[in-house]
Amino acid sequence: MTLQKVNTRNTVLVLMIVAAAAFRFVSYKYPYVLSNFTPVGAIALFGGAYFTDKWKAYLVPLITLFLSDMVLNFLYSSKIVFYSESLWMYLCFAIIVFIGSLIKKATVVSVLLASIVSVVIHWLFIDMPWLYGNLYPHTLAGYGQSLIAAIPFEKNMLFGDLLFGLILFGGFELAKSKYGVLRAKTELAV
Repeated sequence: MTLQKVNTRNTVLVLMIVAAAAFRFVSYKYPYVLSNFTPVGAIALFGGAYFTDKWKAYLVPLITLFLSDMVLNFLYSSKIVFYSESLWMYLCFAIIVFIGSLIKKATVVSVLLASIVSVVIHWLFIDMPWLYGNLYPHTLAGYGQSLIAAIPFEKNMLFGDLLFGLILFGGFELAKSKYGVLRAKTELAV
């Protein structure tokens, strides 16, 4: 694959991720209606599936998440804040990038399954009660309470992942079918 193909493909992937991440600022304006209805999970899956260099698959979505978090933290609290729970969240999204890397062919079924699995992992991982102080008891029952309370947020995350997954995966697959420069080296032989 020529350097031009690599640069064009990576540039398009990065631009698509940044454009999708911009929707996080729309959900900021309507927090009660769009709480957790964001493209973050879809971005992580998309990056994992399409970047041929795996370090880029992790770096681009996680840096995009970090930068948009800094802006949102500034908007919410008038100062840039990095809190200890962020590390758990970034680890969770790194796992979602890994799930995306398991998608060998982007089909409706593979993206749907990857979206469901990533939301379940996010739900089980992020909603551990000991991550958020004393909101819930640090017991198995407290964990259950936290999981139940998180269902509406995780439902919105699933809907966000599905919508943005459709846009990102579908858009890139359509673009690849029209512009050969966007295809990976392994796809060119096919």
